[in-house]
Amino acid sequence: MRILTLLAGLLLSLAATAAHARDTGFLDRQLTVAGVAHRYQVYVPRDAKRGERLPVILALHGAGERGSDGLLQTDVGLGHAVRQHPERWRAIIVFPQAPADRLWQNSTAIALAALDATEREFRTDRARTYLAGLSMGGNGTWKIAYENPGRFAALVVICGFVQPIAIRDYQPIVPANAGDPYAAVARRIAKLPVWIVHGDRDDVVPVADSRAMAAALTAAGARVTYRELKGVNHNAWDPGFGDPALPAWLFAQRR
Repeated sequence: MRILTLLAGLLLSLAATAAHARDTGFLDRQLTVAGVAHRYQVYVPRDAKRGERLPVILALHGAGERGSDGLLQTDVGLGHAVRQHPERWRAIIVFPQAPADRLWQNSTAIALAALDATEREFRTDRARTYLAGLSMGGNGTWKIAYENPGRFAALVVICGFVQPIAIRDYQPIVPANAGDPYAAVARRIAKLPVWIVHGDRDDVVPVADSRAMAAALTAAGARVTYRELKGVNHNAWDPGFGDPALPAWLFAQRR
């Protein structure tokens, strides 16, 4: 009888431990936007402490990671950097995925819905909510920030662009009557610290776009860090997210 009591106690203890266990790493999630299901990923640091309020990053992938598997977007850019150096990225990171036939500039509702769902599910530090994107995701980052300037504490844009580029059906992200698009974006987000990275040999997205955006932000009085990588083509995301100065800077920013 005593053995049965001990076993029952052990089972209850194990059940309690399991109930309080917290999943970490890259977690599969799904949400519905306008009646359509979308898979996405949420990264939770393995050493996250229960009750700890961690910063949260909304990470927008490039055109090559579009689809519906909910996985591909974590293989490139910030997801890769996290796997290489998880100790640098102690944050909840949201990795939405744009559909294969769409761009981020017309899929912002999916990205923001994933961020909303993550903030409801996990304890996050709302004062340290960040937005990051590469290439097509950089364009989406400028658009989301332009439309939601008060939501984020800082932006990271790697080989992104404000002006439409010819390789896909991009549209302007500011109204036609706004005048100079760089100045229009800069005025809206002038209170946001911004970190921009671009390769000077980029043959997909002209480096001139990031130069113009950095100049407009500086003129608007924004705190902007501009890193132009010599000899680097379009893949500025590996050295960009791989720079240890970036996460150190990012997590010091508060809204």
